[in-house]
Amino acid sequence: MHARGHKIRPPVLVVCDDQLKFEITTSIYYFQYLIISMAMSGFEGFEKRLELQFFGDDPVMVDNNLGLRLLGFESLEQVLNAVQCTVVSAVANQYFDAYVLSESSLFVYPTKIIIKTCGTTQLLKSIRPLIHYACNLGLTLCSCRYTRGSFIFPKAQPFPHTSFKEEVIYLEETLPTNLCYRKASVMPSKMTTHSWHVFTASDQSHVIPKDIYTLEVCMTELDRVLARKFFQPPGGTKSGDIAGKEMTKITGIGDINPRAMICDFAFDPCGYSMNGVHNDRYSTIHVTPEDGFSYASFECVGSIYDDDIEHLVGSLRKAVQVFRPGTVSVATTCSSHEVWTRVAHALEPLGLKCRSCAADEFPAAGSIVFQTFTARRK
Repeated sequence: MHARGHKIRPPVLVVCDDQLKFEITTSIYYFQYLIISMAMSGFEGFEKRLELQFFGDDPVMVDNNLGLRLLGFESLEQVLNAVQCTVVSAVANQYFDAYVLSESSLFVYPTKIIIKTCGTTQLLKSIRPLIHYACNLGLTLCSCRYTRGSFIFPKAQPFPHTSFKEEVIYLEETLPTNLCYRKASVMPSKMTTHSWHVFTASDQSHVIPKDIYTLEVCMTELDRVLARKFFQPPGGTKSGDIAGKEMTKITGIGDINPRAMICDFAFDPCGYSMNGVHNDRYSTIHVTPEDGFSYASFECVGSIYDDDIEHLVGSLRKAVQVFRPGTVSVATTCSSHEVWTRVAHALEPLGLKCRSCAADEFPAAGSIVFQTFTARRK
């Protein structure tokens, strides 16, 4: 999707916090090991996702409500260097910071960090430095959730992502002992190429929110005509942020949630990422458009108590329509059944039929429901 071994024009990193705006220019170098690891295969679109939650008793930190947002940019760069990715653009509001990465996204809340990376990144290597930097801020890890789909090119993955077994061993050895409630599971589907891998861990004090949901959508076999919109013209001179804004507009991605402030980026020669920011909620889309291993993901978070929970159905439907995929998988994390039952209602009118549904309970996440859908091509 993103890394192609090119050195590209240093983009402008724009961070907006209400009236505060400042620009940071950063050079981006794509890592040579990506060229080697992907030389014999295509780009791995399926992301790995890590969510870490912390707690702290420092009244100063609680009062200013910044917490992990106090981490300096250099500290974040050190974390991302361990993962093998970089920041290409960013936006922020009063609630959290959202970064577009060379391989997907990073979201930093006062007591929560979410990192989502694709390609051959080594996501789990971010855990140790994040725990270290959080400890310096008086924060202690209280829960961890790691999820991913089934890799298209599993043999291209580096340690510790060579298999789910290796990932679980690495997590078990890396996480602190206070996270004593742990569970690992592979949620199956009727398609052997689509499974949902989940590892969660929490301490005794972690409380699972009853109303918050996370929707993780993975799409493959994208419509070829629509996928071509995520290619830049040969010899194009537009920067990644300008080309990204154009892709957001012409593909209809900007209409998925018109209320959101969008931070987008287009990669050369192809690929696209965006983060949407609306109050304390985020959404994110990542696209690998190459034929033969085309992939797109859509993720959003919300509450079942939102006045417009039906907005979720509309957003999901719009996101899928942008790509018209042949196969869709949806993992819904929520303690309530309010959300996952609406997924089929959103997708079936698009000609997608639910092929399988699996559910499981996890100590640090609550209920996770994994559904798969396929479309009949005309």
